[in-house]
Amino acid sequence: MKRFRVHPIPVPNRACIAGLILLLMIFHNRARGESSGFINFENPHVHPMDLSPNGLLLAICNTPDHSIELFDLAGDLPRPLGSIPVGMEPVTVRFRTDGELWTANHISDSVSIVDLGRSCVVRTLATSDEPSDIVFAGNPARAFVSCSQADTVMVFDPARLDRPPELVKIQGQRPRSMAASSDGKTLYVAVFESGNATTLLGGGSEEAFGRPFPPNVVNDRRGPYGDLSRVNPPPNRGVEFYPPLNPTNPPPPKSGLIVRKSREGRWLDDNGKDWSRFVSGDLAPSSGRVAGWDVIDHDVAVVDTATLAVSYAGGLMNICMSLAVNPATGQVTVIGTDARNEVRFEPVLNGVFLRVQMGVLDPAPTLTTRVVDLNPHLTYTTSNIPNGLRNRSLGDPRGVAWTRDGKRGLVIGMGSNNLILIDPQGARVGKGAIEVGEGPTGVVIDEPRQRVYVLNRFESSISVVGLDSESEIGRVPMFDPTPERVRKGRKHLYNTHRGSGLGHIACASCHVDARIDRLAWDLGEPGGEMKTTKGNNLGAGIVGLVEGYADYHPMKGPMTTQTLQDIIGKEPFHWRADRKSLEDFNETFKSLQGADTLLTTTEMAEFKDFLASLYFPPNPYRNLDNTLPSRLPLPGHYTTGRFGPAGRPLLPGDARVGLAIFQNVSRRIDRQAFACITCHALPSGLGTDATLVRGSNRTPTSSFTALPAGPLGEHHHALVGINFSVQHGFKVPQLRNLYKKTGCEMTQKASMAGFGFMHDGGVDSLARFVGLDVFDVASDSEVSHLVAFLLSFSGSDFERSGRPLSPESVIPPVLPAKIPTPPSADKSRCPESRQVSICWDNSSLWPRQAPWTWWPTRLSIALLADGSICQEREQGFCPIKRGNLHPLRT
Repeated sequence: MKRFRVHPIPVPNRACIAGLILLLMIFHNRARGESSGFINFENPHVHPMDLSPNGLLLAICNTPDHSIELFDLAGDLPRPLGSIPVGMEPVTVRFRTDGELWTANHISDSVSIVDLGRSCVVRTLATSDEPSDIVFAGNPARAFVSCSQADTVMVFDPARLDRPPELVKIQGQRPRSMAASSDGKTLYVAVFESGNATTLLGGGSEEAFGRPFPPNVVNDRRGPYGDLSRVNPPPNRGVEFYPPLNPTNPPPPKSGLIVRKSREGRWLDDNGKDWSRFVSGDLAPSSGRVAGWDVIDHDVAVVDTATLAVSYAGGLMNICMSLAVNPATGQVTVIGTDARNEVRFEPVLNGVFLRVQMGVLDPAPTLTTRVVDLNPHLTYTTSNIPNGLRNRSLGDPRGVAWTRDGKRGLVIGMGSNNLILIDPQGARVGKGAIEVGEGPTGVVIDEPRQRVYVLNRFESSISVVGLDSESEIGRVPMFDPTPERVRKGRKHLYNTHRGSGLGHIACASCHVDARIDRLAWDLGEPGGEMKTTKGNNLGAGIVGLVEGYADYHPMKGPMTTQTLQDIIGKEPFHWRADRKSLEDFNETFKSLQGADTLLTTTEMAEFKDFLASLYFPPNPYRNLDNTLPSRLPLPGHYTTGRFGPAGRPLLPGDARVGLAIFQNVSRRIDRQAFACITCHALPSGLGTDATLVRGSNRTPTSSFTALPAGPLGEHHHALVGINFSVQHGFKVPQLRNLYKKTGCEMTQKASMAGFGFMHDGGVDSLARFVGLDVFDVASDSEVSHLVAFLLSFSGSDFERSGRPLSPESVIPPVLPAKIPTPPSADKSRCPESRQVSICWDNSSLWPRQAPWTWWPTRLSIALLADGSICQEREQGFCPIKRGNLHPLRT
């Protein structure tokens, strides 16, 4: 469709246009011939569409275009009025008044305030990391902004925006969706990664490396299996394994065991055995925990908007995707998914490993909760049902709204491409599931017109659904700069009807938004076959790392979900590197998701192209100029007891010192044999995609030689034979999302997560990992420095060329501190000007050539009538090619 913008001056004069052309010519002359490309962060929508209070306008987040689209609702279908540029990747839009709306810009770390009368951003508010939702509540009304990565709600006074916001810390990970009570006195905040009260009991640690962590408590004779406790792993059905073990295989490797807390507070495994004494009781130290240890299960934070006091409700689900308040009853409805990760083995979990649920929170007189399955037609006794029944399923729910009388609720499924109607108890009502466009993420009700508007993010359109007819009556397209490869391949990650046998799950059920679910799963196959490690890049040819590998056993034990960000070209896959390429995962569609068929060759290519578009966001722990912080506070990180009492807060760390320790090949803190960088090559932390060729008489110098790609384009990143586990043979993992996996803590009674680091999530904290006996760190101070560095590890802001980097030729991630000076500005004249967004770069500051960098120079400027520049703000990060200055949009 034709693209146009909303501008304060309907017809810009020639001088203004000339100024813009001149500016673009300057940008072009500075470019080095590289196109800007498309950055796909796959950030989740939270509240991406809103209806103006007077019901005349519909505002929608055009996330890939970094703008807000406006639609007139007077006609039969929404009529586009134009768009207004805002910050980078808006995921929420809310009207404060008929003439003012606010957006939460997920990547810019900002809120844009838009004056609809002037059709431009008039104020930008800096926020903590990953602003996600905005709600106006209280008396007088204030703006509450949830900041997902910071686990914080910021409170702004719209009448006093120059004052610093108040901060409300949320005891939960990734607070996002919010809603207020009808009287505005209470704010409800859904905790996206709230967890499901599961955790790991250690059982697979290699005891040859000093004191293992976590201790091997599964083997403890005092455990609930009695004499069978020496059998590790324990059976999952009475005294037997189901399915039966393959008798031709060697015994399974010892492994940890996932347990889940029941509503009665007992920690049970999938065989019904009670491990409570070892998790929270008197024997908790045997599992590495303190007595009284517990996992915080906060699904909803309840905030008093006057005092900002916070209470919590839990026990609802694992991923809380959206919530709304029923205006008639005051009940809070939370929609999302709940995993059954305590159940072991892929054949048992096939097609039934997750539920799509609605939690109902009744705030009066006390906080009481109940849970409803939003797919009541599913019995979960089979992994596959007929298509007619499957199409009734709701998958990956992302939006919920209620009619004014509270009698009907609407829930949209981003994965199932449909809309269902429910009553206040969560039971389905109406004619059945209503099909809408691809990837619905937003829903609002227009009761005067008896319409429902649904934002279909993946196809960039608006479905108009008749509230009375319960059918789609029209669809309006939107402008979408998303490349075709992203749009084509997305469905293979998210589509629950095509990707599963019951219609309610997909790859994204665990790889949520192409990321992680913060859980571990035991997807072993008792009846499976052994698999060789031959053909992998074992130890990269480095002496001391080429030995000790064992073939892959089909009983692999618990392993945490890994991110899909930037995985193409980083083969092989899985923690054990037992999948050589993405094509090796094709069987999972049937064996784990219960789908009818595998992906075709064309579909697999589409999936691969989509995954290749995924980037890590900028790292929030780095300085604004992308350098490593010299003094990083470490709240939530504690001493482990190696150098003194355990459980004391770690002091701030110097990430630069941590980097120096990490790459010191003289000191070699790994048992004085290896440096960290020997295995974890920069910039990603992966093992190198090369092998060491030893010198000969003719060429005495040893060197790394790149390995040729395989027949499917797969690479061969290195494995190591020992991972402090009885299983020998693991891929060297990348380290770019470690800060997303913090929160598990065994030294404190209240832990924010049930799983931490390593392949099974058994090592609770980064401090614990770098403080293990195998590492020769000298003090808690050095632990702090290493933790600071690992938290600050790069996003996707280092080179992506894929060339092998040896430990001797690695590029240190220390970047220049100088920031280029932006153009001068006359701020007083901004209201009468035209808003334009650009990127500003000074390539002379960069001595190394790296294709991508992140630079804090996204300027929202204005071009005045005389062609001069008026700067509105300098906020957030902007994706730019080095040496390239270009407009973000035209």
